[in-house]
This record gives sequence, C-alpha cells and structure tokens, in this order.
Amino acid sequence: MRVDIAWKNAVHFSAQADSGHDVAIDGPPDLGGENRGTRPMEMLLMGIGGCAATDVVHILRKGRINVQQCDVSVDAERAPEHPQVFTDIHLQFRVAGESLTEKRLARAVALSAEKYCSASILMHRAGVNVTHDYELIEI
Repeated sequence: MRVDIAWKNAVHFSAQADSGHDVAIDGPPDLGGENRGTRPMEMLLMGIGGCAATDVVHILRKGRINVQQCDVSVDAERAPEHPQVFTDIHLQFRVAGESLTEKRLARAVALSAEKYCSASILMHRAGVNVTHDYELIEI
C-alpha cells in the first residue's frame, strides 16, 4: 500500500492513493491553510470510521443481513499539548437492516473493534482509548 503526497502551496497538499483516488489536504488558517482540504487528523478519524463501517457492513452481509443503512459518527479528544495526539476516540454506529437484531449488530461492532478494524486496533494499541456503541434503526 502506498500514497503519494504532492505539495501545492502554503500547507495545501494533494494525496493520491494506490487506488487512484485523490484527496485534498490543507492545514488550518493559523498555519497558513486556505481551507482547500481535509485536515490530516480529520483524515485519521475518517479512516477509522470508514474501516469500522466497512467491517460492520461486511460482517452483517456475510450473516445474510440486507443492510439498508450504516452511518458512523466518530468523536475524538486530543491532548492539549503538542503533539496533540488523540487520547479518546468514540465510534457511534447507526445501522438498519432487514432481520437485523441488536444481538447481531452488537456482535458485528465487537468483531470490528476487537479483530478486524486495523485502523481502530492500531490506535488502541498506541494507547488511545477507543470505544464503540451502536443504535439499531428500525425500518
């Protein structure tokens, strides 16, 4: 896996992944940013949320659940001092699907958190308090 980062100007960069997709990255205005892209730390949270959501949908589909909605909100706290690492990350899943039960959703979230989501597990191993919960949406 590889990404290439190209400097555009100030603190604006363009990132391209092996998959061929581009992402704009920019810093905050107090560092010279011009709001032309996502902040790097926001991208980490997007990656964790996307990784976990992919796992949950995949696990449920393997269990023959017709997933109709899977949204994840990721909230994080950062240390006040530099390097201002994440101290706490919380993932809140909202999932709907035909024949989906709370037990099956809880299992999918737990499997993602404990076994499959490499991004979340990496943060946890680095000492970040990573928590998960879920809401079953009735359809």
